[in-house]
Parts: sequence; C-alpha cells; structure tokens
Amino acid sequence: MKKIEIYTTNYCPFCVKAKSLLNKKKIKFFEIDVSNDESFREKMSSMANGARSVPQIFTDNIHIGDCDKIHKLEQEKKLDKLLGLE
Repeated sequence: MKKIEIYTTNYCPFCVKAKSLLNKKKIKFFEIDVSNDESFREKMSSMANGARSVPQIFTDNIHIGDCDKIHKLEQEKKLDKLLGLE
C-alpha cells in the first residue's frame, strides 16, 4: 500500500469532500493540518509546485492534486491505480 498524505485545514469543505472520497474507498491516509503552522503549508507548497490551497494530496511523496483533481481521477477510473489499489 502506498503512503497517502493529505494536507488540510480544519475549516475547508473541499478537505472534507476529499477525505470523504478516500474514506469511501477505505484508503488509509495521513492528514497534515496546516491551519496553524505556516511551516507545514510551506512544505506542502514546495512539494505541490507552489500550490497553497488545500487540500493537496500526495502518494509516496508524489503530488496528485487537490479535491477536484482526485474526483476527476475517480470519475476517469484512474485514481485506484495512483493510490496503489490495483
């Protein structure tokens, strides 16, 4: 199983939506809350090619994208492969 990380804030509806999709797929993930720690947001941003919005999702330290991206990948039947489910 790949290591899945999701950078979030505690007030983000898109974070809730992204985590809901991962939970629905029974994916174990590590959540990093950047709400009150600018150093976590800076780390996320540098790994996500400058993106500062949340959520940002990574698999084995490779940037997948944000909430819209993982839902698009799910719709295209490509998310399972990226998450190591196939």
